[in-house]
This record gives sequence, structure tokens and C-alpha cells, in this order.
Amino acid sequence: MRAVVCEQLGNPEQLVLREDWPPAALGDNDVRIDVHAAGLNFPDVLMVQGKYQYQPPLPFVPGGEAAGVIAEVGAAVTQFKPGDRVISMGMAGAFCEQMVVPAAGLMPVPDGLALEEAAGIGITYFTSYYALKQRAQLQPGETLLVLGAGGGVGLTAVEIGKLMGARVIACASSDDKLAAAAAKGADELINYSDGDLKEKIRAVAGKEGVDVVYDPVGGDFSEPALRCTAWKGRYLVIGFAGGYIPKIPLNLALLKGCSIVGVFWGAFAGAEPEVQEQNRQELWQYFAEGKLKPVIGDVFALERYVEAFACLSERQAKGKVILTMR
Repeated sequence: MRAVVCEQLGNPEQLVLREDWPPAALGDNDVRIDVHAAGLNFPDVLMVQGKYQYQPPLPFVPGGEAAGVIAEVGAAVTQFKPGDRVISMGMAGAFCEQMVVPAAGLMPVPDGLALEEAAGIGITYFTSYYALKQRAQLQPGETLLVLGAGGGVGLTAVEIGKLMGARVIACASSDDKLAAAAAKGADELINYSDGDLKEKIRAVAGKEGVDVVYDPVGGDFSEPALRCTAWKGRYLVIGFAGGYIPKIPLNLALLKGCSIVGVFWGAFAGAEPEVQEQNRQELWQYFAEGKLKPVIGDVFALERYVEAFACLSERQAKGKVILTMR
């Protein structure tokens, strides 16, 4: 079968599209999935470069999330059957035409979503919901500042923030990305491609500042955003798509009375599975009711994987980047 394979660590251009990747054996508690679409995420870029905290042994198939149709189930599997539409989330293995995974880790596709949409909802929506609900405890009427608001995870933060009753300020690097955030309900828009970000935020938020900052970008934007937090503000550390991890002067947290809060959804899901399952049920209900709708910005056929990686790593994506297998 076809699969994108990492045979040596490096840039995505060094990945190889194999036509003869062997299918895995099916265990009693496993299912075999015909993958229709897979979501591309920033950890995938880091993993093929050898820079992520989890590193599979070489060679490996990258890709942490996929959606497809079950082709076969193991002898002990009772909760799923062939033909079921499912979402698989793991650390790797999704960028191929077929995958074998434990049945216990699968989720049904939410009602009303196509497989291309479902392939991109797991990491982004789970991260943003956990960040804003459990970590920030965002309240109706509070002000939420979202950096990278035009990307896959940023757009979900805008959308969920509005659903939770916040006033949302969206920051992005282009007017096209800001338009995508506005379509998700952002109240104020800031283009940070030029000018002083701190002054732009203060012009919109006022001297009181913002209650919550959602930062998946890092780099040069983190400190200006932190300086604009309100008293008892919460600064959410989501990731570092901007390219480097900033060094924040800790006296800012002291002077502003704010909290710098780490958000690692994967660790949370493993440590608090009951809470994660409650989050999933709530999100799936929102999808079924049409209150949440994934934005699929860029779709690439499997053989165009280099373009897909570039779209994400060069921060050109407006919404989720998806690879399709068939």
C-alpha cells in the first residue's frame, strides 16, 4: 500500500512516498481502517525533524490523526464493526492508505461531518476546548486574545471562545487569515505583520488588557501579548509555530498578577481520561447541533505531501491542512 515514510530525520522533502509499505498484522483487540483523510499538525513537522518529545524508531509513517472506514475488526472487538466511520488519534501512522490501531483508542465520527472534516478535528478542537475550559476557565464576558487566529488550532480557539461567551480579539499575519477568523465570530481583528503588536492590542483591548491569551505561535509575539494581560489574566502556552521558544521575563507575571499556564492536551488526556471523555462528548454534541463547524483550508492528495508540510510549516494555512488518500 502507499504510505509517506520517514526513513531518515530531516526536512519533509526527505520523506519518501512508498508504494510497497507492508500492512500491519491485525491483533485480537485491533481494527483495520481504510484511511480516507489525515490531518497534518505542527508536531508532525517536528517529529520528522527529530525535534519532538516523542520519537518513533525509524522508519515510521508520520501523522497523528486520521478518519476512515473500518475494513476489519479483531476477534475480541465488539464495540465497532466493518463499515463504521471512525477517527484515529495517535502519535504516528496516519499518512497511509490503511492502518491498524487498537479499537480502544477510536472515536466515532460526529454526526453531520464528512471524513475530510473529521480527520482534522481531534487535536485542534480537543486542545482548544481543554485550554479554554479547564486551563483558562474562560467566563462569559471575558476578553480572549488569540494569536495565530487564522490557522487550524487558532480558528478553533476563536470559535470555541465565542461559543463560551467571550469577546474575541483575533491576531494573524494576513488579512485573508483574519477574514477566516471573522467568519468564526471574532469581534476585533489585528494584523501583526507590521507595527507594534503591544500597541495594537492596547488600542483594541483598552488599558484593562485581556483576560486570556491563547498562544500557539510563540516567538516574537509572546512577550508583547503577555504584557497586555489584565490583572489575574491567564496566558496559555499552546505551542511554538513561530519557530522558537521565547524567554519570558518572569517579573511580568509578578507585576501583572497573571498566570502563565501550560497546555499539553496529550498529557492531559492520558492523566485525566474521564475528563477528556466528557470534553469529547460535549464537543461531539456541539458538532451534531451545528454550533461548531471545522474549517478545512487546504486539501492535498497524498503524493503532494511536501506541499502540505510546507503549507503548515510556512504558516500559509487558513484552517486545517488535510491529506487525502483516495
